[in-house]
Amino acid sequence: MARKNGIHRRRDSRFWWIDVVLPGGRRLRQSTRTEIRDEAEAFLAKLKFEAFREAHLGIKPQRTWQEAVVRYLEVKASLRSIRDVRRICRRLHPYLGAKLLTQIDGDVVWHFCQRELARGNKPATVNRYLATIRGILRMTRDEWQWIDNFPKVRMLPGEVERDRWLSREEAERLLAACSAHLAAIVRFALATGCRASEITGLEWNRVDLERRTAWLNHTKNGTPRGVPLNRDAVAVLDAEKGKHARFCFTFRGEPIKWGLCNSGWREAVKKAELVDFRFHDIRHTWASWHRQAGTSCDELKDLGGWKSRVMVDRYAKFATEHLSAAASRIESQRFGENVVRFPRIPHGEAETQTASTR
Repeated sequence: MARKNGIHRRRDSRFWWIDVVLPGGRRLRQSTRTEIRDEAEAFLAKLKFEAFREAHLGIKPQRTWQEAVVRYLEVKASLRSIRDVRRICRRLHPYLGAKLLTQIDGDVVWHFCQRELARGNKPATVNRYLATIRGILRMTRDEWQWIDNFPKVRMLPGEVERDRWLSREEAERLLAACSAHLAAIVRFALATGCRASEITGLEWNRVDLERRTAWLNHTKNGTPRGVPLNRDAVAVLDAEKGKHARFCFTFRGEPIKWGLCNSGWREAVKKAELVDFRFHDIRHTWASWHRQAGTSCDELKDLGGWKSRVMVDRYAKFATEHLSAAASRIESQRFGENVVRFPRIPHGEAETQTASTR
């Protein structure tokens, strides 16, 4: 009888279980997480009612932010930055964890921003949280159809864009201060713009020195990409051949399985007398050098493996060749040629003439 009602006991569990086909045709089998039959029946009735509203009335069931986060983390589990995503979700939980998705409006987001700013967080940090909120809400609307709309989540103004890159002379100082294995990695990063994890994970079976190409299968955005190797990059790999059968870059004959920003890196930066410089800033240096050398934003986007030009446009300021002709139009020696000279009437005379014509 219990199974006919959709509720039954299992020998391996103290809870009541559900096994029922809901309105709309979806079969549901799960634990009710309660030992009381009346509570289990009430839970089942609630599920049937929500399924009926969804199937026959087009009314979506109410979902919580916590439900959305659980599925979002499952979808994003393959990201290399999944730890950061989990950390951000934990920070958001006290504000949004108990709320329904339909309860998250502009006022809720505003209060979250104000409280985080009051805690001393900078706009850049709060914007990382806002970007996660927007990403989760967009996925619940566009991919899972849990909600029909969500509030507009705008990034906070005042975020200072990091603009740290090396001159050629500073780069040479850094290379001279690095140990042999670290210098090889830095030189390869300066030549290709690859990230630290992409370099330490590079394998010989993904390198073709004759075609001067490498293929990366572990990238930040999860999309494999090819990397053209210039002469500097080929020279670095040539010097590393024979040190390990599988990995291109090693330390004492073993693959590098730790982060590069360790004590060895910090000592090299200090010895080179560089201030506020991180390993990822080598990628900024590489992109800045490219733009200064005339590489277009579209070319740089493909070289660096960015999915859009949003990140690439930050380097546009380093290339001004296309504006040189415009800048030269008012050069002092050409001023008389290009500037039309209009008759100038002193301000007082202009008012007198205007009054006389009335």
